[in-house]
Amino acid sequence: MTAPLVTILDDEPEIRQLLTEVLSEAGFRTQSFARAREFEAALKQTTPDVCLVDLSLPDTDGLALVHRLALEQGATVIIISGRAQVQDRVAGLELGADDYITKPFEPTEVVARIRARLRDNRTTPKTGNTARFNGWTAFFDRYALQDDTGAETPFSHAEAEVLRLFLDSPKRLISRAQMQEALGGAAGESFDRAMDVRISRLRSKLREDPKNPRLIKTIYGAGYIFLGDVDWS
Repeated sequence: MTAPLVTILDDEPEIRQLLTEVLSEAGFRTQSFARAREFEAALKQTTPDVCLVDLSLPDTDGLALVHRLALEQGATVIIISGRAQVQDRVAGLELGADDYITKPFEPTEVVARIRARLRDNRTTPKTGNTARFNGWTAFFDRYALQDDTGAETPFSHAEAEVLRLFLDSPKRLISRAQMQEALGGAAGESFDRAMDVRISRLRSKLREDPKNPRLIKTIYGAGYIFLGDVDWS
């Protein structure tokens, strides 16, 4: 079996070398880039399993790049950045990143986070790639939500993970602990915030009333429940 490919985009040569060595020792294939232009050109030739992306890039806005990767390509994206402010983490997750690691970091943690994402991606779905519910159709093969008029709204890989979790278990309480176990990532405030961001964005795309959502209900102190009727194909 071919080893998973991880691409590294960071303008610091020391970081690129460190990640390349650690990931190679852990059994991954790697490609590293100092410029977004080179990185995006390479993506036209090959599809990585995971993209590690720094936000402070010399030739483009890192957050805009993350947004393109998540929405246009459905890529699994982990941000590695020296920006440790809460608003930076929230912005990265809102724009579609699957995880956010701040510098300085422990190399073993990066490896663990990547393996968690790959483990989730390799899990064979119990259902198909298209789900219909309450006037909506979710196409997981191309990351799009379609309403009853045929209008489409894209969603990110990170949002797809949460939506699929709900649609696989409709009308059942899903606790924070169950979400963390199913989706991977480190438990704690950072994970909880990431889930809040993704659920908020899904509600917005499903045109939910933020004060009284019909489909994705919050059960305070317990978790969430999806109230729609789901038909998979």
